[in-house]
Formats: sequence, C-alpha cells, structure tokens
Amino acid sequence: MKLLSSLLLFSILILAGGCGYKIGFTGHPQIKSVAVAPVVNETLLYNASGTLRALLCERIMNDGTYKLLRESNADCIIHTKVLKASFSEISWDSDDDDNSEFLPEHYKVKVDLEFSVIMPGKVQPVIGPGKITGEAMFDNMIDLETARRQGVKQALWDGSKKIVDALTESW
Repeated sequence: MKLLSSLLLFSILILAGGCGYKIGFTGHPQIKSVAVAPVVNETLLYNASGTLRALLCERIMNDGTYKLLRESNADCIIHTKVLKASFSEISWDSDDDDNSEFLPEHYKVKVDLEFSVIMPGKVQPVIGPGKITGEAMFDNMIDLETARRQGVKQALWDGSKKIVDALTESW
C-alpha cells in the first residue's frame, strides 16, 4: 500500500511539474526556413560583411530552429548592416620595472549592427529594424592588427548570436 501511494504521489508530481512546458523549438510556427541576404558594411572593417554573413549562416544551422535556404526558396530573409565599430583600451600595464610608461594591454571592440526580417513579397519587415551590439575583448599580442581582426570576428560572432536569438524567440 505504501508503494502504491508513493507511486501515485510521484506521478502527480511529474504531471503537475510538466504543465506549461513545451519540448521543441520556439520559432514562429508558419516559418520553416530562413535565408541570409548579403550584408551591407558601412564601416572600414575589412571583410566584415562576408564574415557576418558566414557567422549568421553558421548560427542558424547550429540553432536548428529553421532550415537555411537560398533567398528564392526561404520563408523569410534576414537583412543586416554593420553600422559602426569602436575600439577602446580597458587595461594598461608597464613593461619596465620603474612603471614609468604604461601601455594598453587589453582592448574592447563593439560592433553596432542593424537587422530586419522580411518575408518575400512583403514590404513591412516581420521583425525590426532592430539594433544589436556585439562585443568582444582582445589582448595586445605581438601583432596588434591580427588581434584586432580576431576581436572583430568575436564581436560579430556575439552579434550574430543575438540576431538569431531575436529571430527564434521574438514570436
């Protein structure tokens, strides 16, 4: 009898705890596929448009909510612009023992992005236009330009994640 009552209590807890939860994707039920339009780069960052487009495609495929297709076959299209990039020093260090000269050691990059999601044949965007900021930090390595490029790529990676999150969760 004790086993039966324990089993009944356990099943009630399982059923009550599962109310309201959904297993599966959180995307819009009418959208099954998405495409990424060529990205517009309004900055002087080298290859920011190609990098962001590739990262958006990778994020969409890794997320799994929508199928990535060409623009001609997709249910909706993501249009993105790289608006602005800014770099700032966030910490300094001295190379010599007498601490007379401090040089930047760590940097931060911010990339401002604008995105909208448009269904083919429609004028008004389904989502947006919205603004997102991707951020990343990088160190002062031997080659500062290589470190800057990697920092920009990480900031674009952060921005692409936020765009895909907005696409899948804004419904």
